Amino acid sequence: MRVFTAALATETNTFAPVPTGLASFKDREYFPAGQHPDHITGSAGPLWALREVSAAKGWTVIEGMVASAQPGGTTTRQAYETLRDELLSDLRAALPVDMALIGLHGAMVAEGYDDCEGDLLARVRALVGPDAVVGAEIDPHNHLSAAMVQHADVLVSFKEYPHTDVLERGRELVALCEATAQRHIRPVAAVVDCRMVVPFHTTRQPARGLVDRIQAMEGHDGVLSISLTHGFSLGDVPDMGTKVLVYCDGNAAKAQTLARTLADEIIGLRDQLAVRYLSIDEALDAALAFDGAPVVLADRADNPGSGAPGDSTFILRRMLERGITGAAIGPMWDPVAVRTAFEAGEGARLTLRVGGKIGPASGDPLDLPCTVKALRTEHQMAGLSGAPIAVGDAAWVEAAGVDILLISLRRQATGTDVFTDLGCELSQRKIVVVKSAQHFHASFAKVAKQVLYVGAPGAATPFLHTLDYRKIQRPIWPLDAVDAVK
Repeated sequence: MRVFTAALATETNTFAPVPTGLASFKDREYFPAGQHPDHITGSAGPLWALREVSAAKGWTVIEGMVASAQPGGTTTRQAYETLRDELLSDLRAALPVDMALIGLHGAMVAEGYDDCEGDLLARVRALVGPDAVVGAEIDPHNHLSAAMVQHADVLVSFKEYPHTDVLERGRELVALCEATAQRHIRPVAAVVDCRMVVPFHTTRQPARGLVDRIQAMEGHDGVLSISLTHGFSLGDVPDMGTKVLVYCDGNAAKAQTLARTLADEIIGLRDQLAVRYLSIDEALDAALAFDGAPVVLADRADNPGSGAPGDSTFILRRMLERGITGAAIGPMWDPVAVRTAFEAGEGARLTLRVGGKIGPASGDPLDLPCTVKALRTEHQMAGLSGAPIAVGDAAWVEAAGVDILLISLRRQATGTDVFTDLGCELSQRKIVVVKSAQHFHASFAKVAKQVLYVGAPGAATPFLHTLDYRKIQRPIWPLDAVDAVK
């Protein structure tokens, strides 16, 4: 069997101020055909799963380009079309193929393309023909479109949030597509739109139990695969929203009935699934009153994983105004401050302008008397897939009893080692503020005594009513009143 695999992925916050260009892909992950490294990366689950099994099965696997960018603002037309065409050129050179398995995100938006994944999959299908199997692994924060479902035989999304199951879902995709290619199964898809947008935090109930039950259904009674689309609320496109995708073996009615049943259950759980966000002062009060340390505060609105800059100063400013000490915050994206700290050197004392550099959603910069505690070039932290994530040069500085971790490459907090490998021990801090929405949880929950979610201002605000949507389909909860079960 000849199998082609490649990846092109990013998550687009259409309200974010920083465009996503070719440099954003080069900064994070760009490997030309055949040059993917000897470890899994976040968008290469299908590729890695194929590496695991291809030799034993005697398959010929052709690895095309793998590229992904840190979530950001709208992708430039040049970036999308350049990378898309490179991937398609790699596929064209590999033809004929029995399977084409692609790593995607599902919420990539470019200038002129509200549905990059639908566009790409349509072009893949046109190249491989109707008899080859096309499959894709996607992030659950996707905009599941009719084009995506139409042009792929199988779509499999991550089930865990944090997304710790990239490889497991890649293996699932390979197995389903192999069975399809061998005509052992005939996947038939059904999609139900829940007319809402809500996250599924699998670190707590009811999402944990729901996902466990869904996984138990798969592989039984003709149910092949079930994917829950959370939706990505910061993408202003017509397909934004929470949806249920079910594949059954040759039985469209069964797939539709199950998708509708699950959708109705999820709609009924929406208030429990929604995250409770505290104001900055509410979160700080709760953390200080809590008997135990550290308390981790998630700055969701400034999460680079949702396209925010990662340089907002709102929480940092309030901690300093209140005289809170024994706190840490980061990683904050500020290449200028990092460079200045490196010029000064470890142990130096200087006034440093920190954060607030990108725009109004980042707050004002803070001019702080700082001590440079530690510096590290080419710093890394643990990623959800197990592979390290580069954060560029890093500087740990201290200002008035608050430790600030500064980095030169925009990244969200995924591993505690981003702090501890510079010597900042989190167990000795009362409060740890992380620039992340939920992916921090896999690592930081191991040391946190309590986790709180903060609704600060920012480019990735959870307060959707403040956003100027132009393209999404209305009504949609929580923006609009929608019947709990329809």
